[in-house]
Amino acid sequence: MEIACLDLEGVLIPEIWIGFAEKTGIEAFSATTRDIPDYDVLMKQRLSLLEQHGLGLPDIQEVISTLEPIPGAKEFIIWLKERFQLIILSDTFYEFSQPLMRQLDFPTLFCHRLISDDSGKIVDYKLRQKDPKRASVKALHTLNFRVIASGDSYNDVTMLEEADAGILFKSPANVIEEFPQYPAVDTYEALREEFCKASNRDLSI
Repeated sequence: MEIACLDLEGVLIPEIWIGFAEKTGIEAFSATTRDIPDYDVLMKQRLSLLEQHGLGLPDIQEVISTLEPIPGAKEFIIWLKERFQLIILSDTFYEFSQPLMRQLDFPTLFCHRLISDDSGKIVDYKLRQKDPKRASVKALHTLNFRVIASGDSYNDVTMLEEADAGILFKSPANVIEEFPQYPAVDTYEALREEFCKASNRDLSI
């Protein structure tokens, strides 16, 4: 029995914070886990910038409402769900995800929570658990699932390490160079091929 685990931002949807940086004109918001591997450091930087510029959750949600999945993502999700149980393991937040998950037909999503006040100011964030992507794959292994995982960035590496097979997708050159043990592809067609290679089953339908 096999489960597919995918990252969300950069794999199925555009990077939310990059979109927010483009909307606000504040370049510092464009930093992601591709640039800052330590997620806590990255989020503290983001919260500080929001405070500095007087921006809050409604401002980010307004940008999210304009985003669409990466071209080809919907078709890839359909293909994958016909052949695997699918779980999205993401470092995004439930408060961000609804409009985008609707466009992807609501796959199962494990992510985090934001803490905001009545005015919409984001005051903190709450991780679901420590190293959640690795922990999720470990938990699936205890249920006797074989896991094939794909992500694009530093925060996906522990998921790929823990999985039975890992695939880098649309990753920057620095991540590909640091982790040459994983096949790296840039198109959904190539990603389908890698899932076929990694699976213990015939995935043709």
